[in-house]
Amino acid sequence: MPPRNCAAESSTGVRSEGSTENSDSLKEEKREPTQKLDKEDSMLTGSFLYTIFEVQAWLFLVIGGLLSFNIIFPSEEPNIARLLGMWSIWMFTIPALRARDCSAAEKEALNYLFLLVPILNVSLPFVWKSFPFIYSADVVALAALYAWKVGTPFGEETS
Repeated sequence: MPPRNCAAESSTGVRSEGSTENSDSLKEEKREPTQKLDKEDSMLTGSFLYTIFEVQAWLFLVIGGLLSFNIIFPSEEPNIARLLGMWSIWMFTIPALRARDCSAAEKEALNYLFLLVPILNVSLPFVWKSFPFIYSADVVALAALYAWKVGTPFGEETS
């Protein structure tokens, strides 16, 4: 058996000198970008993008109410606009509020809401087939979970 050189051969057949040094330097390079991303994330906190998410959430809350209460695109029968209004909290408001930088309690409330709103929207029509009723129930659930997990706007936050 011929003497082996210090060069290591990888599974692809490529030989590299000082493979342990190369792997250490690769590990260093892999750590560096994640540290840069953490720094970039902290720079985005409170940015204009989070303001856009918050405005989008409240805007779609209002638009959804107007659609489900039959103020925008009025019709005598159920239509897609009213259905969109009923589901707007789940499709637009909750994801927009969750996408911004918020506390752990608020994220938990929004996670519960993301699960609760579809259950309400599917089960409440068996009680009463009314778009405004279902939308109002979604708004009440939003307010109740925020009050329970985050606290009231005029009171102290709960943990």
